[in-house]
Amino acid sequence: MRLATWNVNSVKARLPRLLDWLAGTRPDVVCLQETKCPDGAFPVTEVGALGYTVASHSDGRWNGVAILSRVGLADVTVGFPGEPGFPEPEARAISATCGGLRVWSVYVPNGRTPDDPHYAYKLAWLAALRDALDTELTNAAPLAVCGDFNVAPTDDDVWDPALFVSSTHVTPPERAALAALRDLGLTDVVPTPMKGPHPFTYWDYRAGMFHQNKGMRIDLVYASAPLARAVRSAYVDREARKGKGPSDHAPIVVDADLTPTVESF
Repeated sequence: MRLATWNVNSVKARLPRLLDWLAGTRPDVVCLQETKCPDGAFPVTEVGALGYTVASHSDGRWNGVAILSRVGLADVTVGFPGEPGFPEPEARAISATCGGLRVWSVYVPNGRTPDDPHYAYKLAWLAALRDALDTELTNAAPLAVCGDFNVAPTDDDVWDPALFVSSTHVTPPERAALAALRDLGLTDVVPTPMKGPHPFTYWDYRAGMFHQNKGMRIDLVYASAPLARAVRSAYVDREARKGKGPSDHAPIVVDADLTPTVESF
């Protein structure tokens, strides 16, 4: 099975690139974040022509998550129990069973600054996610939690740690929240970089950050033990970040020795 995750930063703005990438990479399951597209306006026909069924959760202009699958799409769940809001719950999580694999696509709140109420919201959201996953992991099916976590797990996951002091994405409470997810038995599937020693997945649009490889690893794939054991390889598709009009994130592609089971569409 080939699993991928990508913050596309607007599915409509990135649609030609997304379709080309899907046709060339042929993932079985894709988790998308920041789709920024009302559910009724998601390009279901276009991705369907490539064999994908869609589950989408979006409130329109901001946020938005989706799962695309060509190995079945069942038991779709929007959000999760206990999910906090700001002030209302936002379109930040969706899960489904795809070919026997339970897949979550998540877009964790940014947090803005450590003294902003959005930061407390981020930590509360991650804590609630941890509780929801604790329940989900009681099932026997292999599980993947994929998406833009807006947290760099270690200092090696940012291009210059000194520049991020007192900033979000690197604070001890955020990293502790990620560690709490791993403590459930999830494994961080660290992808192979296509350039340099660090598997960065995000580069700011400004100041030539991408070409200088001044990035961060904030897009993650967390795998339950059955999936982690089956992972054969993983890489950051840096080529998808190049060219005209890209997302500021690159996809992660994971290949695992799992044979998809038949699911109802």
